[in-house]
Amino acid sequence: MMSLRTCMATLFRLSVCLVGLFLLACGNRESAVVSIALHPSNPNIVYVATNDAVHKTRDGGGTWEQFPAFTARRVTTLAIDPKLPATVYAGTMGDAIYKSPDGGQHWLPHNVGLKEHVSFINEIIFHPDNTELLYLATTVGAFISKNGGREWEERMAGMKEVHIVTCITMDHQHPRVLYAGTTGGTYRSEDGGTSWQKKNNGLIPDEVLNAAMALGVNVLAVDPRNSEVVYAATTKGLFRSINRGEYWEQIGQGLSNQFISTLALHPTDANIFYIGGPDGVRKTIDGGKTWQPRNEGLTTTNIRTISLSPSDPQLLYLGTNGSGLYRSTDGGQHWAPVPLTGPTQAAPAP
Repeated sequence: MMSLRTCMATLFRLSVCLVGLFLLACGNRESAVVSIALHPSNPNIVYVATNDAVHKTRDGGGTWEQFPAFTARRVTTLAIDPKLPATVYAGTMGDAIYKSPDGGQHWLPHNVGLKEHVSFINEIIFHPDNTELLYLATTVGAFISKNGGREWEERMAGMKEVHIVTCITMDHQHPRVLYAGTTGGTYRSEDGGTSWQKKNNGLIPDEVLNAAMALGVNVLAVDPRNSEVVYAATTKGLFRSINRGEYWEQIGQGLSNQFISTLALHPTDANIFYIGGPDGVRKTIDGGKTWQPRNEGLTTTNIRTISLSPSDPQLLYLGTNGSGLYRSTDGGQHWAPVPLTGPTQAAPAP
């Protein structure tokens, strides 16, 4: 049986994760944007999940359609198949995974191996060459599907202390290399998720973890140009590893708030990336040495998620906790609200 101390540590780690995932969204339920998925080649097609619905635009936000399949289910994450972008996946709270083969018009549950266990889907990622191969980060661990989500298998070997996997990412240059963020730091797999090794050196000391002062990892990202470089956005700051997670160093120590809820890397310039959290958007153009606030046009600084368009890195969408969706067409210099019904507003000129 678990000791009282172990039970308390587990409960604390659960609470840290839930704070990171849920409690920031304290505004209007209908205006909290929890996930944004951008089409890989058509910047006009965007999917947005709020606390109450999934929306899609085909014209860059001018008009939106809402999918009634999710009026009674809370969608927690969205993902577009990069090779077959009409195929869209939605992770939910309490009802696992749904898949649409036709751009959101119809949705089918894909829950074999998940339904009895998983209560919350945190992230969905694809193998870059075979998008039938998917990985999930969930509240009960990591899962893999080899057949487009029809069946799922747990992949937790080596994560014996972990209860919640908050995020998952892949080295696209070496797709068998995966990284998982958890309520107890980071793990790396060299064999496609079959086994995992803890990689917390410089990130979170074991004695701190054992004392239940857990660090939650909200986002992991591998530099698309240099797979040795990995970033971790956490509840206690932004970290970078230059050796595939073997050692982490904190960057951005001067940021006013170290809770980082979202991270987005520029696809071609290693020096440019964005972070967001309770204090708004910050952008670096020198690899994290200095940071500039990028909040002009926002009516809130409580940021949930940031997404860069794969086809136009000057185009960004931002989801907030209570103030809806925003768009920037100039690399974050200016933001304009994007109503999920009706015409959008143009961002002011620089």
